[in-house]
Amino acid sequence: MSVESQKETLGFQTEVKQLLHLMIHSLYSNKEIFLRELISNASDAVDKLRFEALSKPELLEGGADLKIRVSFDKDAGTVTLEDNGIGMSREDVIAHLGTIAKSGTADFMKNLTGDQKKDSHLIGQFGVGFYSAFIVADKVDVFSRRAGLPAAEGVHWSSKGEGDFEVATVEKAERGTRIVLHLKKDETEFADGWRLRNVIKKYSDHIALPIELPKQVEVAEGEEAPAEEWETVNRASALWTRPRTEIKDEEYQEFYKHIGHDFENPLAWSHNKVEGKLEYNSLLYVPARAPFDLYQREAPRGLKLYVQRVFIMDQAESFLPLYLRFIKGVVDSNDLSLNVSREILQKDPIIDSMKSALTKRVLDMLEKLAKNEPEQYKSFWKNFGQVLKEGPAEDFANKEKIAGLLRFASTGDDSGEQSVSLADYLARAKEGQDKIYFLTGESYAQVKNSPHLEVFRKKGIEVLLLTDRIDEWLMSYLSDFDGKGFVDVARGDLDLGKLDSDEDKKAQEEVAKDKEGLVERLKAALGDSVSEVRVSHRLTDSPAILAIGEQDLGLQMRQILEASGQKVPDSKPIFEFNPSHPLIEKLDHEQSEDRFADFSHILFDQAALAAGDSLKDPAAYVRRLNKLLVELSV
Repeated sequence: MSVESQKETLGFQTEVKQLLHLMIHSLYSNKEIFLRELISNASDAVDKLRFEALSKPELLEGGADLKIRVSFDKDAGTVTLEDNGIGMSREDVIAHLGTIAKSGTADFMKNLTGDQKKDSHLIGQFGVGFYSAFIVADKVDVFSRRAGLPAAEGVHWSSKGEGDFEVATVEKAERGTRIVLHLKKDETEFADGWRLRNVIKKYSDHIALPIELPKQVEVAEGEEAPAEEWETVNRASALWTRPRTEIKDEEYQEFYKHIGHDFENPLAWSHNKVEGKLEYNSLLYVPARAPFDLYQREAPRGLKLYVQRVFIMDQAESFLPLYLRFIKGVVDSNDLSLNVSREILQKDPIIDSMKSALTKRVLDMLEKLAKNEPEQYKSFWKNFGQVLKEGPAEDFANKEKIAGLLRFASTGDDSGEQSVSLADYLARAKEGQDKIYFLTGESYAQVKNSPHLEVFRKKGIEVLLLTDRIDEWLMSYLSDFDGKGFVDVARGDLDLGKLDSDEDKKAQEEVAKDKEGLVERLKAALGDSVSEVRVSHRLTDSPAILAIGEQDLGLQMRQILEASGQKVPDSKPIFEFNPSHPLIEKLDHEQSEDRFADFSHILFDQAALAAGDSLKDPAAYVRRLNKLLVELSV
C-alpha cells in the first residue's frame, strides 16, 4: 500500500459521539453482536454491487466471485473483516462513518435515560451497524475503494472511537472494504478461529453469501506451512428459499435482526412460497418495538426486494400499504424483470396482485397473534395500534378485517387500557342492542367521567372510549362492524332504539312538551352560541351537556385542523338540559331575565368544559360566576 495523502482529521457528529459512548458502556453483556453487524453491512455492500453490476458489468472488475472474509492475528490482537462489494469513496466514508443520517435520530437521543439497561433496548430500536465495532476495539481502521474508481482513489479511515477520526487517500488494488479491529486488551478472545466460527454460525448462518475463515491446517514440526486456504463457514443460501420445515425459530429470528437491523426478536413472522399464476417467496416480520420514525409517513419503509434471488432494492414500498409500514421482510419474485425500478413497480399490475396478497398475509398473521398470544398482541397494539388505525381509510377492501384487529378502552373495563375488541364488545351487548356506542375525547379521565355516559351507565350499556388524536377521523371511515352500525353518543339526537321501552319514549315526549316554554327562554338567552336547545334523554346526574350536530366536526378533528393551520368550518353545539336536575328546576322558576341569562351561560360554559373544550370568553364566565356567588352569599 502506498503512502497516504490528503490526510485530514474530522470531528464526529454529536449524535455519533453519544451513540459510541452508549454502546461501549451499555452493550457489554452481548459483545459478540459486533461481528453480526459488520457482516450484515458487508452483505448489504455485496448486494448493492450485484445490483449495480446488472447495468454496469464493468463494476465487477473481472471478479464476480462475491464473498466476505473474516481473519485474525492473535499476536497483533486484531480481527479483520473484508468484502469485495460496492465499496466507498472518500465522500461516502465521511458521510457514512462520521454521521448518522437516519430519521428519528433526534427523538432517539432525547429518549436516552442514562440507565444502561434501558438504553441498550433503545439502541436495539435504532440499530447501530458499523459503530458496534467499538464495543470490542479501541481502534478501528477502514480501507475502502468504490467499485469503478481507480486504485489510487482508495481511502483509509481511522478512529479510536472518541471525538474525531482521520481520513486519507491511499492506493487500494481491490474494490470493496476491509475493516481492521484492534481489540481491547480484555477482548482478545475474539482473535481466535473457533470463537469467530461459532459467532458466525450463531448470527450469520442465513447470509446468502459465502463467509470465509482461514482453514485451520495442522503443520508437523519442520514442515513448511501451506499457502493460506479459506473455507466457507455459513450455509450461504437464501433463508427464504428454504423449506419452512428445515428452518429453526432461531434462524428466523437472526435473519430478522439482519434485515431489520434490530437487537430484539420479532413478535411474529410469516414465511410463504406462492406458486401458480404468480411465483414468489415472502418472509414477513412484525417487530417487537416501534422505530423512532414510525409516525413520519414520508420516512423510508418497505420490504427488501429480490428478483430470482438477486437483490434489487431496500425499502420497496409498493408491496404493502402505508398503514403497514412497520412490517419488515423480504419478497423474492420470479415474475419481475431484473432491471425493475421504483417507477416501474408503481405501475406494474403484478405488484398490485402481490400487494393484495401480502397485505392479507400480514392481517392474517396479526389475527393469529391476537387469537393465540393475547399478551404478545397487547404489546403489538401498544407499539403499532395508532398506525393500524390509519387502515380503514386507506384500505377499503380489508376494512372489516382491520376493524377486527382494533382495540379500545371501554366502560366495561376499568383498567383504562385499549384492550377491548369489537368482537368482545358485541359478545357483551345487551339483548336488543343493534348499535356499537362510542365516545371520543382528549383523555381517558375526561371521557370516562363524561355526562354523555350517564344514561348508558343507568341502563348498563357498554360504551367504547376513544382518546387517540386519530380516533374521530378513524370513526368517520368505520360505518359498521359485523352488521352493527357505530353511534357517537355525543352526536345528534340520541336514539337507543329497542333499549328504550315504550314507556320511556312516551315519558320523554311528555317531558319535552311540558318544557317547551323553558326551551324557548334558553334559546333566547343563549342566542347564536347554540344551534338548538332541547330536553336531554342522556342525562341522569348532570344539569346540561353540549351535543354535536350529525354533520359537524367533533372537538378532536377541529383541534387537528387548527393545529395544521387549516380553516375550521363554523358550527354551533346543541344545548341539552336535564329537566329533573335541581339547577334546571331553579332556572325554570327564575323571574329575572338577566339572572336567567347569566345562569344559562354559566351552564353552557360548564357543559363546554365537561366536553373537554376551552371557553371562548373565560373572563365573562368568571364574571358571571362571581356575580352569582355574591348574590347567593348575601
